[in-house]
Amino acid sequence: MRRLRMSQHGEHLSFGLRAASAHDRRGCIEVVCGSMFSGKTEELLRRVKRARFAKQTVLLFKPRIDNRYDDVRVVSHEGIKAEATAVAGSAEMLACVEQVGLGTAQVVGIDEAQFFDEGVITVAEKLANAGVRVICAGLDQDFRGQPFGPMAALMSIAEYVTKLHAVCTRCGAAACRSQRLVGMEGQLFVGGAADYEPRCRRCFVPGVVEG
Repeated sequence: MRRLRMSQHGEHLSFGLRAASAHDRRGCIEVVCGSMFSGKTEELLRRVKRARFAKQTVLLFKPRIDNRYDDVRVVSHEGIKAEATAVAGSAEMLACVEQVGLGTAQVVGIDEAQFFDEGVITVAEKLANAGVRVICAGLDQDFRGQPFGPMAALMSIAEYVTKLHAVCTRCGAAACRSQRLVGMEGQLFVGGAADYEPRCRRCFVPGVVEG
């Protein structure tokens, strides 16, 4: 029996072997999570790049609401980018995958998964059950320190979860939370370095504070 292998990044390496058909592939869900500026998108793009090097069919999606850097590319805070399809929600994403064909798509990457509706959980399960490797990257906590959108559920059904940390801007410790610096209420506020900063548990203040 062939054993599944994991890299030091928590990456499912069995997909490096090209399966003859969708029936032969074992799907899975991988979640890359953490605070703002922890490198989640960079890690997602690194895994997508490796899959493309392996000549796998990769589909990359982003929520249409996140147009901070580009409308049609996934872009990290460091400027690393890749072509993607912007969708309004999980139903549109599934339709795009089905248009390509569940038997054709081998890897589906989802950036900023916290901004998707709860249907993304069902979509991720359906794709994984069809032999697709699903890689979700997103914030696990919102500006209040609470679970963000569908991320907690995605982490619970995932085979592999990688939690990344940034550096606390106040004390230099490992940061696991995102401090909102602007007076915007509501969970779904897309911002950048001027709006958020990474903080550790000790320095984090639930809610909004002045930078």
